Amino acid sequence: MRNFQVQPDAAARAWLESHPSLGPLVIAYDVHRCCGGGKICSVSIRESRTVEPGLVPAGPDFRIDPRAAARLPERIGLTVRGRGPFRRLDLDLEPEQWGELLYT
Repeated sequence: MRNFQVQPDAAARAWLESHPSLGPLVIAYDVHRCCGGGKICSVSIRESRTVEPGLVPAGPDFRIDPRAAARLPERIGLTVRGRGPFRRLDLDLEPEQWGELLYT
């Protein structure tokens, strides 16, 4: 099993400190098929409210969906994106890493 390191930047650390009641976070990976047969992949960071089997550990407060873990680099950057009430944690990856994650 690979060892992952989640590395939040300053904005992500501030966001995490301002949300102390959050439980463990999951880097979730979803695949949907659209009506034309195309594949739409999405990645999000969400709170894990239940015990979810099969998640890959990435530190004490983070877990990764195994489908994403197979495609993510060992060092995972974390940042904050959005404005106002739409601010959220997001992955901070290089363009090639996003391509590997979403399109392979």
